[in-house]
Amino acid sequence: MESVGASLKRTLPELVVSKQELRQAEGSCIVRMKREEGKQNLGFSSRPFVLCGLPVRQPPAGEMRYERRNGDFVLQITGHPSYGLPFGQDRIVPIYLATLAVRQQSQTVRFRTAAEMLETFGMHRGGKEYRRLVAAFERIFGATIFFGTDAFRGTARVVQRSRFSFFSEAQIWYSRDPEQYPVSDQFENVIVLSDEFYREIVAHPIPADMEAVKVLASAPAVLDLFMWLSYRCFVAKGKETIPLFGPRSLASQIGSIEYARPRKFRERLDQWLESIRVLWPECPARISQDGTGLELNRATAVLVEQKVGSKEVCR
Repeated sequence: MESVGASLKRTLPELVVSKQELRQAEGSCIVRMKREEGKQNLGFSSRPFVLCGLPVRQPPAGEMRYERRNGDFVLQITGHPSYGLPFGQDRIVPIYLATLAVRQQSQTVRFRTAAEMLETFGMHRGGKEYRRLVAAFERIFGATIFFGTDAFRGTARVVQRSRFSFFSEAQIWYSRDPEQYPVSDQFENVIVLSDEFYREIVAHPIPADMEAVKVLASAPAVLDLFMWLSYRCFVAKGKETIPLFGPRSLASQIGSIEYARPRKFRERLDQWLESIRVLWPECPARISQDGTGLELNRATAVLVEQKVGSKEVCR
């Protein structure tokens, strides 16, 4: 005897929906509903990682330097020799810490359990995810970040650059039991952000829809594109076209080099945009007819104004 589920999977596989796909569909509905109701869960990201993405996939063994560019901006990351470069889902760590820093209005951020962070991004709270989170903190903690701008004003080049680490100090307690909470402040997770990273967050806090981040946490390239489009469409003054290829192009800022061939990159970009339109149907970004640029216009993915601490932030 064959179960109904096994029979359906064998005869009509297109009708079988995985648990992950079901969670993503439910999450997408929540994102759209909360945007329509003006009740979005407000989070934040820092400018370097919105303008230039971290590596999407794990770099080859021994590769310790990474660079991406966005116009005049350049992001360079040097990995720790013991832990390597940050990549993939590691990008949720700086989003989480930037969000806590803005919400708590403090360079020293606190959270109770690792399970709290996993829950924020809709991740399972099993041992595998805990170990992945520990490894992410090690890679992020060990990385050195170089972020700056190269610009020409008249005949002179203006260079503004900053080299920093994410944290200056961290005391992190990981529990294998997601229901276990610390009994005192002694066991609270405490992270002191570096002066440079905190100043960057305070000076340029970029709002994010945390429900959308949760849906896209397992798709880092789509998450990067969504975060950048949310910001780029908000600051656009009208219809603009971003080149797809070349030294100042979208391909040079996305955290992946696997799509260097133009046709392959356009195909993948079109898939990413389809995923984003499920969450944000009004997203105005489209690949141009000649396939050389990404056309966009002014639009808002994060809608309502909200006061955070003493600062009013446009969502």
